[in-house]
Amino acid sequence: MARFSQQTERDLRAAGWEPGRRVDTTAWRRQLEATGEVRMHAAAEEFLGEFGGLKVEISGRGISSAREPFEFNPWDLYGEQGRFAGWGARLGKSLFPIGELDRGRFFLGISEVGEILLVETWVASFGFGDAALENLILGVKPEEVA
Repeated sequence: MARFSQQTERDLRAAGWEPGRRVDTTAWRRQLEATGEVRMHAAAEEFLGEFGGLKVEISGRGISSAREPFEFNPWDLYGEQGRFAGWGARLGKSLFPIGELDRGRFFLGISEVGEILLVETWVASFGFGDAALENLILGVKPEEVA
């Protein structure tokens, strides 16, 4: 059985992903942990190790919302560690910044259990792991959690 739908795999590959892809996350960890507000947990390390640095250029109609471009570059979120720490405390989760959605309109984070969250002045969940990537790419509206 395939890991991703054909559409999701096609869009990820167009962004530079391939099975077995590995990137070094050390610089992201050092920079974002420097303030002491967030910590790169194992789920963030694993996710960014495979998908970090990808810029997925998608648009158009999705399943239940528009397909919006996103980028997994934690450096874009430097200075927002307090927002992630605050929402994490409120939700009882450890959130680590992983990127931006819709060219910086929204932030993306990951919990210690692999849940990918939209973070703004409210928080919504795209789901967990590969299913969350499917939802991001196919245009499934995230479920508001706070």
